[in-house]
Order: sequence, then structure tokens, then C-alpha cells
Amino acid sequence: MRKSWAGVLFFVLIWIVAGCSSEHAGQAAEGKTEVVFWHSMSGDLQTVLNDIVADFNQTHPEIEVKPVFQGTYEEALTKWNAVAGTKDAPTIMQTFEVGTKHMIDSGKITPVQTWIEKDKYDVSQWEKNIVNYYTVNGQIYSMPFNSSTPVLIYNKDAFREAGLDPEKPPLTYSELKEAAKKLTKKKGKETERYGFSILNYGWFFEEMVAVQGGLYVNNNNGRSGDATKAVFNGEQGKRVFELIRDMYEDGTFYNAGQNWDDMRAAFQAGKIAMYLDSSAGVKTLVNSSPFDVGVSYLPVPDGVERQGVVIGGASLWMMKGSSEEEQKAAWEFMKYLTTAPVQAEWHVRTGYFAINPAAYEEPRVKEEWEKYPQLKVTVDQLHETKPTPATQGALIAVFPESRQHVVKAMERLYEGVDPQEALDQAATETSKALRAR
Repeated sequence: MRKSWAGVLFFVLIWIVAGCSSEHAGQAAEGKTEVVFWHSMSGDLQTVLNDIVADFNQTHPEIEVKPVFQGTYEEALTKWNAVAGTKDAPTIMQTFEVGTKHMIDSGKITPVQTWIEKDKYDVSQWEKNIVNYYTVNGQIYSMPFNSSTPVLIYNKDAFREAGLDPEKPPLTYSELKEAAKKLTKKKGKETERYGFSILNYGWFFEEMVAVQGGLYVNNNNGRSGDATKAVFNGEQGKRVFELIRDMYEDGTFYNAGQNWDDMRAAFQAGKIAMYLDSSAGVKTLVNSSPFDVGVSYLPVPDGVERQGVVIGGASLWMMKGSSEEEQKAAWEFMKYLTTAPVQAEWHVRTGYFAINPAAYEEPRVKEEWEKYPQLKVTVDQLHETKPTPATQGALIAVFPESRQHVVKAMERLYEGVDPQEALDQAATETSKALRAR
């Protein structure tokens, strides 16, 4: 019996050691500076990222970047929290945009501004409307990487069938409601096709508030001082919730739940004619839909001047505990990632924005835009964004929690709860969480 337990213990130890090795990517080859890069890019995105890293390692023989997939953004952040400030921490960490305040407050990161200044690097070559999100008190804290915004996706074939102009998608709430009514198809009591849908996900609500110029929290969205109160339950937020309530009640709005894949599947199956999605998913949708796909800007309430969109996605953070040599190597990699040819490849193969707009002038991108004009629409919406605290995005450490309160509020709309009441509840819960920090 003792022998078998010893054998089990031996294999457990081997498994732990093997796990640690894969987690921290081992040692770099002699004479090379190792940069451990934790990321959350899965599937096709991971393939593209690995290709870019391999190209960098080949052209920079003195540096070895080791990409290590750490699960979803939430999972990766949980793992990072456990090792931040220790020798087990990575050199570079990818974190979603709503983790920005958390990373800054941790005290465990080195702002990329430090290396921008050391290197006298010209950041004017980066996309200003993307950099704005990661700039706090005049400092760029992390390097924007995979950036996206929401767009309106619509079925052009369904538009033609309903007598709508497929080149004139709805830009206002009244146009959206009118189009949705014409696009909704019923067979008896059964609805075969719904006009419009929004995933029950806080990001879309935040964007629909920001495009109107509305703030999510006080103190200029937490940019002029720590946010202490949620303000998304004001006029702008109420308009969004009333839109959803009105369309749900008149039978033109489809409750897509919280699963992205389910929502996209419903669109591709012809169950929904219009919905909101991430700009990063556009190319895949165009390729895999059995009909002509259109892309347009986020609709705004009638009479409201469009302000633009808040950047979504993630950025790359440099760790404070890394040596000067490792940080320098990490900075070289970050600079490489933002070069026009690399960004052109990233944009074309993933659908994410180019951090360096010069990438859009690359022949590869121009060819891609000819094939997929929908991609250019997503870039145009970003470029037309006005830089304000609303479009810069909210800066709060409790964002993931707040999003859950907003999701619950959206779900309450389908139960017949008054829009203002549902919103007020979500705002109260968010304000409590802010004060508890």
C-alpha cells in the first residue's frame, strides 16, 4: 500500500512541476532575454498571435518572447492577482479594458509611459481615439493591443425583402424601430424573424450611453478623480432601456440572452435581422453568413448629436517586478507590435483595429477593404469619435461587477419592470460597490 501511495505522490509531483514549467514557459536559451507574455487570445486569434511572436523572435535573436495562454480575461486576471509582484509573474500581461483601474491601483505595473520617455518614442503614430482610453492623468499606462468597438450588423437580403434600402441602415432610434417593424416576420402567433436584438451584456449598454455623450460614473467617468457614484441611470441610460422595453413589447426585439455564439447563430439562421456586435467579429460573420451582411454605426436617439464610441478589447501591461533588461526587451516587443506591417497583418487576420493607422495604407489592408468594405465602416466610426470623458470610457475597479448589475437590470425589462426602476437599482448597486473599495 505504501508503495502505491509513493507512486501516486511521485506522479503528482511530476504533474505539478510540469504544470509550473508550462505556466511560466521555462527558461530562455542562453544569451537571450526571456519575456513571458500572458494572454487571453484563443482559437484563430491565438494562431495569429503566435505567428507574430515567432516572427519577432526570429528577427530579434537576443530576445525570446514566450506567449502563454491563460484562459479568459477574467481567469487570467485571477491568476495574475495570485502572482503579481513575485518571480512567478509574467513580464507582459494582457488585460481587458475594464481591468485598467484595477491594474493601476495594484501598484504592480510599470506604466509604458516610462519607456516612451526613456526611448523618446513618438506616440503620435498611435491611434489617438484608442490611446485616449489607456491615458490617465496624462500618462499612457498600457499599450493598446486588440481594440474593437460595437457596430450595427444587419441582413441586407432581409432589408431588400422588406422593401428597405440595404445601403441605408437605421441611424436613429425612430429609424431603428420603423425598420425593425418591417423586418419582423410572423406566421400566426409564431415570430419567424425579429427585427433587432442586443446581447444582455453591459458593454453594449455602456456604448449606447457614451454615443449620446452620457457618463457611466461621476467625476468625469472617474478620469478627474476616483468615481464614487454611478450616473448611468440618467437621461441617456433611460433612453436605451426605454428603446429595449418598447421594442420588446411590440414584438420586434429578440431576447438573445448572454451568449455571444447563440446571438450570432440566431442572426446567421435568419432569426434576427439586425443586432449589435463587436467590430472584431465582422469578417468572420461576412464569411460564414448565407446572405449579404451590412455594417453600420451605433444608432442614436432622435435629436441627439453622435459623440462616437468607447474603445473595447484589451491592452498590454508591463510588470514592475521585471528586471530592467526584461522590461527593455518587453518594450522592444511592444514597439514591434505597433509597426504598420505587423498591425496590417493583425487587422486583416483578426478584424481588430490597427493601433498604428499607417497600417491602413498598407497594400494588404487596401486589398482586404476592397473585398470587405464592412471593415472600413468600423474604422470610420472610430475615426469620427469625438474625444470626451464619455467616449474616453469609465475608469472604475469594480467594472465586471457593475456589468452584472446592468445585465440583471436588462433582464428585468423583459419581466415588465419599469426602465427607470431597473436602471436605478443597477446604479445603486454599482455605487455601493464603488464606496466599498
